[in-house]
Amino acid sequence: MQKDKTAWIAFLGNPHLDSRVTNLTSSLEEKGYSIRVTSFDFQQKNFQPVKGSISIFPLERKKSSFLFYLNFALILCRELRKSSACIYFAEDIYTLPFVVFYAVLKKAKVIYNCRELFSSLWGRQRRKFSLFILKSVERIFIRKCSLVLTAGELDTHYIEKTYSLSNVITLRNTPAYTIPANIPNLRTALNIPAGKTILLYQGVVASGSGITKIFKALAEIPEAALLILGDGLQKNSFCSAAEELGISDRVYFYGMVNHNELLNYTAAADIGLALIENISFNYYYALPNRLFEYIMAGVPVIASSLPQMKEIIDKYKTGVCIDAEKEEEVISAIKSMIASPFELKSYKENCFEAAKELNWQIEFGKLSGYL
Repeated sequence: MQKDKTAWIAFLGNPHLDSRVTNLTSSLEEKGYSIRVTSFDFQQKNFQPVKGSISIFPLERKKSSFLFYLNFALILCRELRKSSACIYFAEDIYTLPFVVFYAVLKKAKVIYNCRELFSSLWGRQRRKFSLFILKSVERIFIRKCSLVLTAGELDTHYIEKTYSLSNVITLRNTPAYTIPANIPNLRTALNIPAGKTILLYQGVVASGSGITKIFKALAEIPEAALLILGDGLQKNSFCSAAEELGISDRVYFYGMVNHNELLNYTAAADIGLALIENISFNYYYALPNRLFEYIMAGVPVIASSLPQMKEIIDKYKTGVCIDAEKEEEVISAIKSMIASPFELKSYKENCFEAAKELNWQIEFGKLSGYL
């Protein structure tokens, strides 16, 4: 394998279900790089390993987190040991120490994709030891990186200030510019009545993402149905919550969709919801993929009034921001949008205009000078 123009990407996740890795891989290939990806799938049952330029290794969730990460580390180190590249990407904090170690050993560049403020993931949870480990790992290894990428301007300022770094740039989680085609008829496929407005939650099914608040609002809005594109370890508990609220017949857990098809499914919805809960510093600074995916697909947005999301929505007028902590505001915003087809149409048109600026091709251009 030639080292001269090979980029090696390490990621604790399935790259086919992750827009950031997929877009990065495509853009690097367009610039003439040979790509190697070492990645992992731990969410799909009976996942079969994939070998090749993009390798995906199955990881089994174990009762012991230590054994899970030990297995992950052993596989990753084995692959990195036989790697040869001029540039290495650590796509999360979990791969960071291993990628830095082997890249330094091989005298190659390291780019750390700090896609979240990992050291602040659990701001209100009692996982102090895990938080201490994450902070320590990041503090030690981030200084060894040639470049650090973040997903938002506020994230960049935080990383620069916390670690006294100047080699940090912002690459937002925008999708590649796409005009959705082959939009599936989900009303027919899922038997959603024609009169129901389709609300959309897209992303990991997890606490802190506003799903509970959406459920409570849905119970008060019988004219709406909720489509969930995504999966997660907490799915069963959310299914139970929907049943308890008497809305399970209007909540459709569709599951994960391959990244290449995702925007077509997104475009099948009427209103996109990004009601991130302010449960930690990381969540407060949230600028999630789903916000930009809704906009690219022409789906008006109702989002939490958190600084980075609010800046986008206010600037491009693609929807409304609300205090997601107040149940009455969530209900009122959804009802107001449903009752205003002209407003919905205006937001939709603004989304398509905004997509011409909020796309991966423009974001990746910021990285070109560093490759």
